[in-house]
Amino acid sequence: MNKKPKPIDFYAPSEQVAQRLIGAIVTVDGVGGRIVETEAYDREDPASHTFSGLTPRNAAMFGPPAHVYVYRSYGIHWCMNFVCREPGHGAGVLIRAIEPLTGIDVMRERRGLEPVKLLCSGPGRLAQALGITHKNNGMSLAEPPFHIEPPEEDFAVVSGPRIGLTKAVDVPWRFGLAGSKFVSKPFPRV
Repeated sequence: MNKKPKPIDFYAPSEQVAQRLIGAIVTVDGVGGRIVETEAYDREDPASHTFSGLTPRNAAMFGPPAHVYVYRSYGIHWCMNFVCREPGHGAGVLIRAIEPLTGIDVMRERRGLEPVKLLCSGPGRLAQALGITHKNNGMSLAEPPFHIEPPEEDFAVVSGPRIGLTKAVDVPWRFGLAGSKFVSKPFPRV
């Protein structure tokens, strides 16, 4: 008997969506792979871009769920988030790493390197490999160029503190596929 994958409920709290996305397949114009690492953010979270309220920069994160919020990190790298909760709330999930599965040659060309393990292991690398830029900000995940397939099985998920923050550093809202060699940084051992 085939088990039909459960759709991802983007109206749920971001920490739940971040966990449910582990194992999902995401592609952008046919280039992508399995999500292996995420981080959750919410407007009540001091580390979130939405904590101080609506701005032109973070407006997409206050928009409807299942849309993309793209921002520049340190003025260098684009980063991709999936918007969660109801419109106006201001929550999302940063996609930190994927296991490349399709379009690997395109990723290598965009990133200028060979090792598959390093193509998408970090939010900036991932965005570059998938061709994500600010032009994708506010786009629906349900329409091209995006395609998402929910996980077809239950994956073992590990959690730990988020990376590179100065606020809410101990909040364990970083999630990963247990044992994945494609995460950006190893998870602490339990």
